[in-house]
Amino acid sequence: MRIFDTEVQHLKYQVLKEVARHAYAGDLVEAVQDIPKTIVPGPKPTMRCCVYKERAILAERVKLATGGNRENPNVIEVIDIACDECPVSSYAVTDSCRGCIAHRCASVCPVGAISFDPRQKKAHIDPQKCVECGRCAGVCPYSAIMNSKRPCEKACKIGAIAMDPENDVAVINNEKCISCGACAYQCPFGAIMDKSFILDAIDLIKKSDNNRNYKVYAIVAPSISSQFTYAKLGQVITAIKRLGFFNVVEVALGADMVAYAEAQELVDKGFLTSSCCPAFVDYIKKEFPQLKEHISHNLSPMGTIAQYIKSTDPTAKLVFIGPCMAKKMEAQREEVRPYVDCVLTFEELQALIDSQDMELSELPEDVLDNASYYGRIFARSGGLSDAVREAIAERGIEDFSYQPVACDGIEECRLALLKANKKVLNGNFIEGMACVGGCIGGAGCLTHGAKDKSQVDQYGREALEKTIQDAIQIL
Repeated sequence: MRIFDTEVQHLKYQVLKEVARHAYAGDLVEAVQDIPKTIVPGPKPTMRCCVYKERAILAERVKLATGGNRENPNVIEVIDIACDECPVSSYAVTDSCRGCIAHRCASVCPVGAISFDPRQKKAHIDPQKCVECGRCAGVCPYSAIMNSKRPCEKACKIGAIAMDPENDVAVINNEKCISCGACAYQCPFGAIMDKSFILDAIDLIKKSDNNRNYKVYAIVAPSISSQFTYAKLGQVITAIKRLGFFNVVEVALGADMVAYAEAQELVDKGFLTSSCCPAFVDYIKKEFPQLKEHISHNLSPMGTIAQYIKSTDPTAKLVFIGPCMAKKMEAQREEVRPYVDCVLTFEELQALIDSQDMELSELPEDVLDNASYYGRIFARSGGLSDAVREAIAERGIEDFSYQPVACDGIEECRLALLKANKKVLNGNFIEGMACVGGCIGGAGCLTHGAKDKSQVDQYGREALEKTIQDAIQIL
């Protein structure tokens, strides 16, 4: 049975599973150095030039699985030793070049990097001179000039990744990075990875003494409905509880609370950008600081439901489980830190479950029903916009013209924010989702293929509470 898209994901999962297994057993300190050898016993290499390099890279993965570099504030890190196989990004002339006499490519080059071989009659680009402006590729009538940009650079739509000129290793600019994790998934060598806080979660569970000292809650993102397709959702809930959690609460209930509050905030202010996606919020603060005042003052659904639970039980510990690597950064924010104790991705949840040798498909089903249809559809792009529309109606507000702009992916977010900055946006509410498809396309998902958004809606329709007010009135 194939759970993940790629072998890179599976390798990461193996490391996380071994770390979790030994952490639960209480012998991680003694076993940590043996984990690379457990995964790559040798003597023949399976992925790299030799088993020694494979194990060296695995040792770095183990470090990230146990918290990573504490001096680096970013949750996304580069494994230098693994980042050495991609060619240096550059423009190159392909065999499609016909050696035409127009020489448009040379004419537009601002640095004179293009010359012509009189014998082969083909263009040549001097990589020492090229500044990678791309003008030559844009004017070639044969599309004969190609940009071989590295996958991580292609994946990063905000330009936060560059190459170290001395060793050709990827470098992340933390001043620009929004921790969306797109680079981590797209790197074909697994040289970029998110720090894991799986040990923090296990520590919270073990120190609770079976929830006698304090209660440990798992708060799960509504996008869980698109995960673990080989089992039923109720079986996943059973597994989470068997890991040692006291209860499982839907973050979708927090989404209901946010939608209801944001609707009123939008009406009061006249223009608003959503606060649900931490990568989108970070993007505004870093690239469009002049629009920062328009970010909703509400915490995200994760922060909102965690705040509510801790208001009823101040000793409770909260572990968020979802598809988002950026949530690990959000949990460190001053306004969120008091409420969320730890963040795990669905990849890490899979590793936790398997570390305890549970077979999901054989478990009995438990129940997860805390939210409305509208809270659950936050998992897809456009879901938040639909929920705010419903909240405006449920509040009985009739004299407000609601004009949402749902942005599917960071490129659409950028376009909407540019228009808003120039005051030419045809809308008064920007729903920003950094990942294409919304949360169901998050970097911490088990699979990353195109998701059927109608499945999210179907999960929403299964909710007992049909309106937002029905869901939040129990609070």
